[in-house]
Amino acid sequence: QLLFCYLHLAAAPELAHQLMARGVTAIAYETVSKPGGVLPLLQPMSDIAGRLAPQMGALGLHKSHGGSGKLITGMPGVPPAQVLVIGAGVVGMSAARVAVGLGARVTLIDHQTDRLGLAEAQFGARVETRFSTPEAIGDSLASSDIVIGAAQIPGRHAPRLIPLALLKRMRPGAVLVDVAIDQGGIAETSRPTTHSAPFYVAEGVVHYCVTNMPGAVAHTSTQALTHATLPYVLALAEHGMAALEVDAGLKQGMQVHAGRITHAGLAQDLASS
Repeated sequence: QLLFCYLHLAAAPELAHQLMARGVTAIAYETVSKPGGVLPLLQPMSDIAGRLAPQMGALGLHKSHGGSGKLITGMPGVPPAQVLVIGAGVVGMSAARVAVGLGARVTLIDHQTDRLGLAEAQFGARVETRFSTPEAIGDSLASSDIVIGAAQIPGRHAPRLIPLALLKRMRPGAVLVDVAIDQGGIAETSRPTTHSAPFYVAEGVVHYCVTNMPGAVAHTSTQALTHATLPYVLALAEHGMAALEVDAGLKQGMQVHAGRITHAGLAQDLASS
């Protein structure tokens, strides 16, 4: 049996154990790679989720969802919302681009200086960049209206960057959009939600933690994903498991085989879960 799809097993240990018990070979879209560390099957969905995140954050600010009632764009004489993006990968850069386009004040935090340099080159003074430390995150949380959690480690549990003590520094009615929830989320208070009930309030903060954000725009998402996956599907259909020996990047996607976890980082996370 061969399973080829998004798996996110770090956040679903029971599913991982079932796949091992049933002898399934499971290849995860999110860890298929290309030279240079590019993740071709994760990238389109990350891009879409990043583009959606400021929109969902803006919706969460509405009083009807428990938000502060602030308009993300601001108005003449009324300042716009302050948006904090944690993580400057595909999700974070897409989120920052949309937030800037909406007129928000944007801060982007990452632990890699080269990513921050790329952000400064692209956005200039429209985005403030900060190196990721607990102090920087805490200070930025306290002044933000919308926080977008965009920090992920492919195939592994998302880094827990917002413990409860830091979350309590956020303003009442501020919004956390935890894009990393499909890998467990970056905040201690994050728990999965659905498109039909996307918001909840914890510690006075509105949380949006939908595990499949691109599903909200299924027409666009389906076209983007099938365009990316089709070459791999055709290779697997024609060659079966032999396709993994021809394409090392496809082999990087294999997470379960012959009753065991084959992805080192995932194995480490499951062992500690």
